[in-house]
Amino acid sequence: MLLILLGTLPLFAQAQPSVEIRVNLRGYPMELPKKALVLSKTELAKPVLLLKKSDGTIVREYSGTPIDQAWAPFSDYHDFDFSDFKEKGAYYFELKGSSTASQPFRIGPYPAWQNDVVDFIRTQRCGFNPYTGEFCHQKDGLSFFGLRPDSTRIDATGGWHDAGDQLKYLITGSNTTARMLMAYQMKPGSFTDEYNARGLKGANELPDILDEAKWGLEWLLKLHPGPEELYHQVADDRDHRGFKLPHEENADYGWGPNSFRPVYFATGKPQGLSKYKSEATGIANLAGRSAATLALGYEVFSAIKGYESFAETCLQSAKELYAMGEKQEGYQQGNSYGAPYRYEENTWADDMEWAAAKLYKITKDKTYLKEARAYAKMIGAWSWMERDTASHYEMYPFVNMGHYALWQVGTEKDKKEAIGYYEHNLARIQDRANKNPYGIGHLFIWCSNNLAAAVATQAILYEEMTGSRKYRPLMQNHVNWLLGLNPWNSSMITGIPENADTPVDVHMPFWRLKKESIKGSLVDGPIWATIHDKMIGITLSEPDEYAHLQPDHVKYNDDWADYSTNEPTLDGSAELLLILTSLSHD
Repeated sequence: MLLILLGTLPLFAQAQPSVEIRVNLRGYPMELPKKALVLSKTELAKPVLLLKKSDGTIVREYSGTPIDQAWAPFSDYHDFDFSDFKEKGAYYFELKGSSTASQPFRIGPYPAWQNDVVDFIRTQRCGFNPYTGEFCHQKDGLSFFGLRPDSTRIDATGGWHDAGDQLKYLITGSNTTARMLMAYQMKPGSFTDEYNARGLKGANELPDILDEAKWGLEWLLKLHPGPEELYHQVADDRDHRGFKLPHEENADYGWGPNSFRPVYFATGKPQGLSKYKSEATGIANLAGRSAATLALGYEVFSAIKGYESFAETCLQSAKELYAMGEKQEGYQQGNSYGAPYRYEENTWADDMEWAAAKLYKITKDKTYLKEARAYAKMIGAWSWMERDTASHYEMYPFVNMGHYALWQVGTEKDKKEAIGYYEHNLARIQDRANKNPYGIGHLFIWCSNNLAAAVATQAILYEEMTGSRKYRPLMQNHVNWLLGLNPWNSSMITGIPENADTPVDVHMPFWRLKKESIKGSLVDGPIWATIHDKMIGITLSEPDEYAHLQPDHVKYNDDWADYSTNEPTLDGSAELLLILTSLSHD
């Protein structure tokens, strides 16, 4: 009776229906697993979904499977597997016996959204910002903790703003650059050429993703101005003085607004210019990851006419940075000043494995291969995937690319071991996913969407390494989560999919000051209520549009005032690149 009466309930009740259908708001590639969920506040007896074409024609019926787990405010969940259906087209589901319908979706390859991600990253450029058309932060910066006297001027201009603010980190900038290079290597023909090296409109016979990767590589080279020097961060949380456009910088680090900013040298020791100190035991995470990224830069640009000299510079710096990492094994974290929040990376052997494997591939020097194996055994299967919780950016990057790089160049034994490490992680995620109504197994810590993307990425790489489709459902479930098959019925990527509910009111100056939404960025994502409730300074700017959908234990808000769940991030967006490149048509 409830289902029959839904269509006649008062308007205020219809706004908060008792039954809802969840689908991936874009849809599903033809050959990949497909699922939908029905969520109800009362028990449903054997629900059936009608798969309909966009014109209303019924093409198939599917029966649901009850799910033991349920997230409030819905108490009854049913899973619908329609993986057998592979006909390309536009569809929606309707619950049989009611007017309850899903959002429309498509079956077929995804659009080339990886280009939109690159477009977002371009808007975060520092030095000259092509989105605003203005120069910014031309006085970056003055060095601290380094081999040179404090306040020595060095050139740290360039790079990207990090996460809705105007700080710059080698921690995330290096990984962002690497992901762009890897995505290009995966499908070189799937990237557009619509912008020039400055990021302005106009083709330059270089794919835009490589223009952007080169921008990142050039900044990495600036942060390594000498064989024994490596800088890792520009500015700190003194930046956080409200929303401002990059060229209207109002932060004062002691030299006046819009003036010099500190550039932190990687010492391998705890740092901080105020009460909050980072932890550090070495610099191998930064040196190793930067070396791997520069080696990738050599691989890509050495094959492009006119960029051979640039490629050689990347390779020489990669070798120097790797040697620095060997001398100072351990990790360097990000620095904060007025708040306790920082990037708390505390692993490093994976980064050194990555660099060693890439350098072996280029040089054929077997010393690198031997060292890559040693670092691989050192890190093993250790990952956030093995944990039930983790600190902010602990065990970053969220996919061990060292194992993948060693698999690419190693012996059969090396390949088997690398596969085993990935398998161990994915099996742990699968165990958690089996207890989750959405079939996901990542953690709901700060930047949880990065972790969901990491699971999908690792599953994609695992399939490449093994040929096994074992973890395809796990991969697709995490992609589904990011594209709207979640409690909020919202994508977690700005502007993607088109014509769907996506983040709009984001913690980003371009939105707050110009009311301009930038397509292609991944927001931080849902976090456990136990963490969210303790975050400093979060008071929503307007009533929660998802209040009737919020689970008790996990929170997400599309509200600029919630920096913890709705802040677009540089590296989080880069986490999407391998996924979207893999799932898109050429």
